[in-house]
Amino acid sequence: MGWSREELVAQAIQARRKAYAPYSRYRVGAALLGKSGRVYTGCNVENAVYPLGICAERVAVVKAVSEGEREFVALAVVTENGGSPCGSCRQTLAEFGLEIAVLIADVSGAYRETTVAALLPDSFSADDLAAR
Repeated sequence: MGWSREELVAQAIQARRKAYAPYSRYRVGAALLGKSGRVYTGCNVENAVYPLGICAERVAVVKAVSEGEREFVALAVVTENGGSPCGSCRQTLAEFGLEIAVLIADVSGAYRETTVAALLPDSFSADDLAAR
């Protein structure tokens, strides 16, 4: 399936505009491409009780899964300075595939490409549970 990295980053830039980040002021947008070709966007949503906030990447995953999508091709994540996904987001993505491409971009659209496997080496997976 052909897909445009630049278009996925552009959708993440758009999603970032909807972020609710009154505390950190660190707005994040994500666009997750499902194997179906559908794109699911997300933005970070903070809370005064800090641990209750949710990252843009996980919002996109939850939206996709709630719509029945389980296989993903790529994720674009956009921050002001091109910050990388946090550990929780990396582990959430790993649940659905270490081969997922990850585009980490800044607000100008400049990005670098990696994979979930490269971001989370030696990750914990369902295989580890089966080994019990």
